[in-house]
Amino acid sequence: MSGKVMHFEIPFDDGDRASGFYRDAFGWQLMPMPEMDYTMVMTGPSDPETGPTEPGFINGGMFKRSDDFPGKGPNVVIDVASVDDALDAVEGAGGKRLTDKQAVGEMGFTAYFSDTEGNVVGLWESA
Repeated sequence: MSGKVMHFEIPFDDGDRASGFYRDAFGWQLMPMPEMDYTMVMTGPSDPETGPTEPGFINGGMFKRSDDFPGKGPNVVIDVASVDDALDAVEGAGGKRLTDKQAVGEMGFTAYFSDTEGNVVGLWESA
């Protein structure tokens, strides 16, 4: 079922400092993906293919804060069947499209919007 929060993203200014903080403070496992300028974050027991192996938590990612990303703080990512349809629904409900649909390697597609309160939220469509 789509519409579930399935991922989070945390921007950083210093990747080593941020990785060390979350690893030391919460025991998160971090997997840098230099080819994507991204770090995958596992917040609990996870299978590399299917994600969390226990109910009650989600995994996420971290990336270098930049002016190219529409938000300045952490955001949640919502699983949807179609990024294009979700963006249309967001705009119909009073939100604002911040990016168009973008491919993420061969894994899927993403886009970002702001809600009626100005919060940046991500969308994810699996390939």
